[in-house]
Amino acid sequence: MRLSPHTNPPEPNDLLIRFHNQTDAAIDITGKEHGHSARWHCHGCGDRSGEHGLSFARSDANEHATTCRASHHRLG
Repeated sequence: MRLSPHTNPPEPNDLLIRFHNQTDAAIDITGKEHGHSARWHCHGCGDRSGEHGLSFARSDANEHATTCRASHHRLG
């Protein structure tokens, strides 16, 4: 499967962890390791979280990655 640049984007500067969903679309956890400033964004379906601690953000993003099968592609 060939992924679009939208589904598999370049790594942001504040990337902490990158998961991949069922179709290999990136789910990025960005922010800071300490405090409540980590958040995730799925490049497959567009879902995102609010700011949380890294441990919660990692667990929530991993759970999302195991069930999400979206692979967003821009049309025309």
